[in-house]
Amino acid sequence: MPGFTKVNGVTSDGGAPPDFPAKLTKQVVVCTIIAAVGGFMFGYDLGISGGVTSMDSFLMKFFPTVYVKKHQAKANNYCKYSNQYLQLFTSSLYLAAIVASFFASLISKKYGRKPTIQVASIFFFAGAILNAAAQNLAMLIAGRMLLGAGVGFGNQAVPLFISEIAPPRYRGGLNICFQLLITFGILSANIINYFTSKLHPHGWRISLGGAAVPAIVLLIGSIIIVETPTSLIDRGRKEKGLSTLKKIRGVDDVGKEYAEILSAVGLAKQYKHPYRNLVSLYNRPQLICGSLLQFFQQFTGITAVMFYAPVLFLTMGFGDNASLFAAVMANIVKPIGTVVAILVVDRVGRRVLLVEAAIQMLISQCAIGGILAVHLKTTNVVPKHYCVAVIFFICVFLAGFAWSWGPLGWLIPSETFPLETRSSALFITVSMNMFFTFIIAQSFLTMLCTMRSGIFFFFAFWLVVMGLFAIFLLPETKGIPIDEMIDRVWKKHWFWKRYYKDYDARKGQQELQDKPLGNCK
Repeated sequence: MPGFTKVNGVTSDGGAPPDFPAKLTKQVVVCTIIAAVGGFMFGYDLGISGGVTSMDSFLMKFFPTVYVKKHQAKANNYCKYSNQYLQLFTSSLYLAAIVASFFASLISKKYGRKPTIQVASIFFFAGAILNAAAQNLAMLIAGRMLLGAGVGFGNQAVPLFISEIAPPRYRGGLNICFQLLITFGILSANIINYFTSKLHPHGWRISLGGAAVPAIVLLIGSIIIVETPTSLIDRGRKEKGLSTLKKIRGVDDVGKEYAEILSAVGLAKQYKHPYRNLVSLYNRPQLICGSLLQFFQQFTGITAVMFYAPVLFLTMGFGDNASLFAAVMANIVKPIGTVVAILVVDRVGRRVLLVEAAIQMLISQCAIGGILAVHLKTTNVVPKHYCVAVIFFICVFLAGFAWSWGPLGWLIPSETFPLETRSSALFITVSMNMFFTFIIAQSFLTMLCTMRSGIFFFFAFWLVVMGLFAIFLLPETKGIPIDEMIDRVWKKHWFWKRYYKDYDARKGQQELQDKPLGNCK
């Protein structure tokens, strides 16, 4: 390109290399919004459990021992809700998601991203109906596991779907729509819980059954979305893939991007065992970074704050309605923060947001832990102005998470893996996320009982570690075409480049084999 010199994958003016020709078409925007409804359902299920478990009518029916402890005047503030079955109600969803995401990766590879999203909506609907009709703990857990299957399929397919249809220069912002809908789902769940908590004795049924509404929306909407060109070409439908690529890009000049996808598909066909190939040397940097992002996302402490915010507020002395209202106020911050991420992620990049937010969340966790350590004893009530301070720092924490480790924990893995391992890699990263979410969800109330305010300093330690990880080991992926990540990102990184010594020779051999394909118009 005249006037620009490309050095190490960057133009002389400091920007990224020229992009493939593309417009931000209505087709891409509509498909992104519809697919991101899967994020809304995920968020709704995240937010609904914490509020429901603070409702007396729900506790009396399924967890009577917790109900008794809750209303004991001298009960330990930190241990009122410590109950393994209560934690299992929340965490069982994530065990099911781990198993489901494996089957989702196979379906996504063989049949496409679109059918995988449709299966997710069916599981969500079935789980919501079963939970709303639950008569005993077994039905309740079974419904949560069906919802978990929906989470596994949705979180496997939606970020990948959006990354593959989005133009590279808009990929970050569009992919974060998934996280934005998660935050709206959480907020909606908190608002619904606030009102249904007053509807005795079946308000909790309305809350849990409400997940059926977005499930129906996603099922209907998924009929009209397109399949991704990469998936179509990978499954041998090259002409359909080319016409879809022109449709979603809004231009006819897609030859370069089409050839890039063909090359990636050709290279992927060499590998008959994607899971075995996933641990090969040149996939190891993405696998390590993608897995660590899932670990770090959960060890920010977000799961504890998100699932158990009403319980935490009750622990500090709020009443039932006040605790639910405080949770609503706190979760209003997350959609605002996520909009910030959409607006700036493709301008300032991924790493800046991750590092800034790690510092912001570190300060918040230390402040919350310090206030509780000084003012929340075994049986007292925290003074009102300190409760307000805790809510403030929770809002600061949620805002930082919403524009960083929340959306980018899904975005970065979905855009960094080569095609031959993309579906299997997303299974690994989704499973890792669900596993660590399960660990925190299943253990937080017990940890709160044992560690008391120290649990917030535990999360603060990990925020220091993840900030250093983002500074030194995570490369920047802003604006790079998804099928050029290895050449323009990983091979340039000071540490990870050692894994690509033999990669050029292998890729060159494949390009010679695929040369006739690359000339297709």
